[in-house]
Amino acid sequence: MSKRDKNNKVEDPQVEDQATTTAEADVETQENEMKSPEEQLQDQLVAEKDKFMRLFAEFENYKKRTTKERIELFKTASQDVMMSMLPILDDFERALTHIEDDKEAEELRKGVLLIYNKLVSTLGQKGLSKIEVRQGDVFNADNHEAITQISAPSEDLKGKIIDVVEHGYKLGDKVIRFPKVVIGQ
Repeated sequence: MSKRDKNNKVEDPQVEDQATTTAEADVETQENEMKSPEEQLQDQLVAEKDKFMRLFAEFENYKKRTTKERIELFKTASQDVMMSMLPILDDFERALTHIEDDKEAEELRKGVLLIYNKLVSTLGQKGLSKIEVRQGDVFNADNHEAITQISAPSEDLKGKIIDVVEHGYKLGDKVIRFPKVVIGQ
């Protein structure tokens, strides 16, 4: 085959497509010429109504989507603040654990506990809640983050949670930090 034959074969489908498009347009024009002006106006009216209904439906979907996104944004707008507050909660929990051992610092423990409870209740009002995980619960990779595995102290703790290193928290229905756990092997 020569280059000229190849070029002609490549161009032929384009010519055929243009011919069919032109033929379809001619048929449509002939049909429109056969119709009376009232029928043509009716067809245009139906086409415009269809266009309007599609546009209206698209706009309604847009309104619903933006409303849903706005509600979701308000629910999680404070996520960054909550994430920055979680280490403070962890520090309070560690302080309370160590203060309980010291019997001389009873007044200090009461003050720290009061501040901790106020902080937890304030964050709870904003939608933060602790994910409850206890020793002996079954480990689930979807809900827990395993830090390490150790040999289980007993047979019934194999594959279960041995210790909770860091508590997990939810903001509304969204998990913002998974609980970090140690599991038995």
